[in-house]
Amino acid sequence: MHAYRSHTCADLNLANKGEEVRLAGWVHRVRDHGGVLFIDLRDHYGMTQVLCDPDSPVFAEVEKVRAEWCIRIDGVVKARAEGLVNPKIPTGEIEVYIRGIEVLGRVNGDLPLQVFGDQEYPEETRLRYRYLDLRREKMQNNMVLRSDVVASLRKRMWDQGFKEFQTPIITASSPEGARDFLVPSRLHPGKFYALPQAPQQFKQLLMVSGFDKYFQIAPCFRDEDPRADRSPTDFYQLDMEMSFVEQQDVFDTIQPVIAGVFEEFGGGKKVDQTWEQISYKDAALWYGSDKPDLRNPIRMQVVSEHFAGSGFAIFAKLLEQEGTEVRAIPAPTGGSRKFCDRMNAFAQKEGLPGMGYIFWREKTADAVAQEMGISVKEAQAKLKSGEVEGGMEAAGPLAKNIGPERTEAIRQQLGLGIGDAAFFLGGKPKTFEPIAGRARNIIGEELGLTEKNRFAFAWIVDFPIYEKDEETGKIDFEHNPFSMPQGGMEALQGDPLDVLGFQYDLACNGYELVSGAIRNHRPEIMFKAFEIAGYGEEEVRKRFGGMVNAFQYGAPPHGGCAAGIDRIVMLLAEEQNIREVILFPMNQRAEDLMMNAPSEPTSDQLMELGLRVIPQD
Repeated sequence: MHAYRSHTCADLNLANKGEEVRLAGWVHRVRDHGGVLFIDLRDHYGMTQVLCDPDSPVFAEVEKVRAEWCIRIDGVVKARAEGLVNPKIPTGEIEVYIRGIEVLGRVNGDLPLQVFGDQEYPEETRLRYRYLDLRREKMQNNMVLRSDVVASLRKRMWDQGFKEFQTPIITASSPEGARDFLVPSRLHPGKFYALPQAPQQFKQLLMVSGFDKYFQIAPCFRDEDPRADRSPTDFYQLDMEMSFVEQQDVFDTIQPVIAGVFEEFGGGKKVDQTWEQISYKDAALWYGSDKPDLRNPIRMQVVSEHFAGSGFAIFAKLLEQEGTEVRAIPAPTGGSRKFCDRMNAFAQKEGLPGMGYIFWREKTADAVAQEMGISVKEAQAKLKSGEVEGGMEAAGPLAKNIGPERTEAIRQQLGLGIGDAAFFLGGKPKTFEPIAGRARNIIGEELGLTEKNRFAFAWIVDFPIYEKDEETGKIDFEHNPFSMPQGGMEALQGDPLDVLGFQYDLACNGYELVSGAIRNHRPEIMFKAFEIAGYGEEEVRKRFGGMVNAFQYGAPPHGGCAAGIDRIVMLLAEEQNIREVILFPMNQRAEDLMMNAPSEPTSDQLMELGLRVIPQD
């Protein structure tokens, strides 16, 4: 028999009754039932109930074991008594009577966290003792899911004729929108390598090299501030690039890969088959975000005309300023003062003075009395008898300020009725769009409008390449500087703020899953694009010399994208934090509490590298 096990803890069933077996694993929990000891023995594959009574030759040894000890047992498979079968586990019809035991690994002292049960522990505890945290069933399932997703992605790419290549990990610094992690060179004192933020330049060079279809499961390194959906140090992406393609070709290639993975691992949730293409401009207007959650049907609209010159002085005066507008967030079924006040409080927490609102309700007797010049009692009688139709009225401070005609025009534009509401934000769009987007998400959630059992995808396209700094008036890149401008060189002759790039993101349920572009492979167009942003040809050649030089030698048109594996798994696992699907993540301060990183280098290491650490005040 094998030294440690003849079966895993998920293998045994009634067909094994009477067999002598050997199992190894961890003590999940121990139960003492009147002198009979029951142990749930757990390994990576499952759970088997083993038991021992005083007749067993190793009863005294079994009495000593505690939770999370690693043990090996020898025993005989028995059928469980009728009524004691556990249908929730594959081994629930049997149990193993222990005849021999070997302790493979003891637990010294108290466990810092329990593996059995669903107790909540502080993040610091979970990350410091991640090896224990990972023993828990949910974490085991998440990491197996991650492995299976990566395997599925690989197979789907191979099936489409892509070849997997590995690009360098130690390379030159390259701006990808975040800070680099720098690596000092011992052989070249004073010079530094960088960990790649993405394999961007290398995969483009592969296209110049004639490989046509490339992919890899690529580690990427970015020194970023942490968020719930972003690691502060490193992450993995499905990186791909193709030659002789246009934007739609990339979409048609990656869509079945992503959709297939969500269908395979999405737990039966609906996966959208038609992926809408929404311009960046429209996404900002309708959803307040370039990664909208389309499970929420709410679309914001511009309603400036209804407030211009109105009695609501705040919006009326604001609209006199250039570049300002007022937008409405429709809220079907949100027509109660309590809900409206709650959303107004949300806006105040976000740093705004508030959020204006109107809600529509059945006309009250007070309103009828005022309209008809009769008493409230008479109005109540007329409403009750049907002599007067109640109809609808608009309520809220905004409705009183702008009057019934403007209020009705807003209602009709938004398609709202009795029991509905609308919220309003104004100013320069970029200042309030993020808050409007978050408000839209909260409204959809609280009113039950967001369709939970669905993965909703959309391509966000037509990203602007440039933006103007309002203080300095300087033109700079707003998005990827290596994207091919729509219209090529001709597009760069006009107003830079009108130039759109062949750049795209894929949004799913409020997260950015994929980002990519058709690349600017023409040196003369690239130099012009950088010149507009204030970068001369000499600087471009210095910073991106490898790629620029390669483009001089017959570069093909090419494009591609990268899909964030961590976020994909996070969505599939229905987790809210990306750390739940990463084996050994950093904490919010970009620290590895388990391995004590970052750590101080020794004096010898610094001397060898020719470095000196300057203390920070």
